[in-house]
Amino acid sequence: MKTEGIEIRVNPNEKLAFKQAAELAGISLSSWIRERLRLMAIRELEGAGRSIPFVPRVPLRVSSHD
Repeated sequence: MKTEGIEIRVNPNEKLAFKQAAELAGISLSSWIRERLRLMAIRELEGAGRSIPFVPRVPLRVSSHD
């Protein structure tokens, strides 16, 4: 799957805090930011009753107990 970049501007203290949080999590800054953005997107979209483009739909199986 092809990936795309997103550029954001933050102040130096925000960047430092994000880097420190990523280090605490033991992951790269890019991974930390992506994970947090994904979580917030899921929360916002589910709250609005919308589907999440990067989360595949899982069909529910209905079991019949005859």
